[in-house]
Amino acid sequence: MKQIERLDIANHSEYVVIKEAAEQIENAYDPQKAIHTILSLISRQMGLNRGRVLLQESVTGFLYTAYAYGLTKDEIARGRFAMREGITGKVMHTGTPVIVSDIDKEDDYLCRTVDRSTLPQETVAFIATPIVRNSVVIGVLAVNRLANRNRPLDKDLGILKLISLFISEILAVNTMLEKQTQILKEENEQLRAMALGQGSQYGIIGESPSLMSALNKVGRAANASVTVLLKGESGTGKEKFSRMLHLSSHRQDGPFIAINCAAIPQDLLESELFGHEKGAFTGATQTKQGKIELANHGTLFLDEIGDLDLGLQAKLLRVLEERSITRVGATKPISVDARIIVASHKDLHEAVNSGKFRLDLFYRLNVFPIELPPLREREGDIRLLARHFLNQANQEYHASAIFDHGAMEFLELYDWPGNIRQLENVVKRAVLLADESRFISSALIERIIAEESAIIHVGQVPAIEPEAPKLIEAPVVSQEWQRPQAPPPIHNNGYGGVDFAAVQQPERMGFPWPSQAAMDEQSEKRAYWRVSEDESARLQQALEMAHGNKTRAALLLNMTPRQFSYRLKKLGLA
Repeated sequence: MKQIERLDIANHSEYVVIKEAAEQIENAYDPQKAIHTILSLISRQMGLNRGRVLLQESVTGFLYTAYAYGLTKDEIARGRFAMREGITGKVMHTGTPVIVSDIDKEDDYLCRTVDRSTLPQETVAFIATPIVRNSVVIGVLAVNRLANRNRPLDKDLGILKLISLFISEILAVNTMLEKQTQILKEENEQLRAMALGQGSQYGIIGESPSLMSALNKVGRAANASVTVLLKGESGTGKEKFSRMLHLSSHRQDGPFIAINCAAIPQDLLESELFGHEKGAFTGATQTKQGKIELANHGTLFLDEIGDLDLGLQAKLLRVLEERSITRVGATKPISVDARIIVASHKDLHEAVNSGKFRLDLFYRLNVFPIELPPLREREGDIRLLARHFLNQANQEYHASAIFDHGAMEFLELYDWPGNIRQLENVVKRAVLLADESRFISSALIERIIAEESAIIHVGQVPAIEPEAPKLIEAPVVSQEWQRPQAPPPIHNNGYGGVDFAAVQQPERMGFPWPSQAAMDEQSEKRAYWRVSEDESARLQQALEMAHGNKTRAALLLNMTPRQFSYRLKKLGLA
């Protein structure tokens, strides 16, 4: 009966130890406290004394006592072992637990950490078990105990193996927390530097040399009475730069008026720019001020100036020369004092040469040109911008998403044909689509970019797959539409992935690309292509280069993922 009671008490003690030790995982943010509590538990409840956790130094490879209970500072300092040295070093090397039933009879037990004279004079045992994480030994858990206890040594070893799992989990969680904390610190530091940047107060984020060059030019032109021409691809932030020019000038208290010349029909644009008198045309029921007049004593930003027709170009030239406008239907000019900033993603030199833009107007606009760099040429800025947009999206959508390392690397390697506007869109979508863990992975970003690239525009691609797997005879087309007989080479970007620049220009990869006439003809006929056997090699080659990722392979071939999967299925490759 007494034996049964002793068993019940022992089992209860083991249960308490395991339960309370497992609860310490939630204190992983403070591993010193959590592991010390566990070592204290096994000492008080089970008599497994002088517990210590030894970890490996990254530089020397020596084991050192990282956490302990019941050891003095000197004993902790002495607790260092080389690999294979003593019982502890052998456990670390082999990954196999060891039970020493009597330390006085074991030559490999060095008595280095705890001197034998400080231990009880009766028989003392030593138990050491490896701490394993992802099949890798990361440390050793070791204890002393009196050998003459009723509980067998191998049962204590079983408990210690379980305790070592808890300690492994605590160390892993703490490492993850420290890593994320470091990432947040770096982000905060970068955001702080960004906030102090030259253009940050105007919403222009970045510190790359190419961006700094553009910002320096803005600073020089801010208070000069000069017309500024902002040149750059779509999505490079031309309106933000124009606002910076306005807000950093002596006209900052005046109005800032922006208008996109490509967004308004030409027959309405003259009235929008110059205004009109009541009764000037049908529907003109009252006098209206134009954008140029509204910008008096302020700044007028004309985006996509290259889309103005020649008649309006002549009138704009008069505004620049005479500083006055005449409303539609009026005869009396009105003086205006507005600074004009223009922007275009088109090459105005080429437009002049082709007769689509007035040479005299070009000279008046091109007094102080500022080239805005595309995102792919702004080294280091993608990381800053991505985190800026992530913070904005988290606040807007009440989320707490963060990038993992692979996601940020993917963002920095991508070519960004849509520049800052595309990056912002991708990050916002990633925040909305991130799973419950709130980690934004490279796979998620890649999928979003692939979906963007897969949007089909009429006449842009030679074939559109039908909704149902129904084959429709394709008409005979010109030779420029024929697919190549041999699969063309697929370019690698040097990082083991897709050459996205080549994806944007399929002709670089050797794929046929139709003329505008052929595209128009194909768009009118709306015919679908049969899936032909000679596509097999090309599909397989793309799939191999994409490492089995169908979405990336589809992007390589300028297809949607559905188109790519449909072809694989029809050719028996799925």
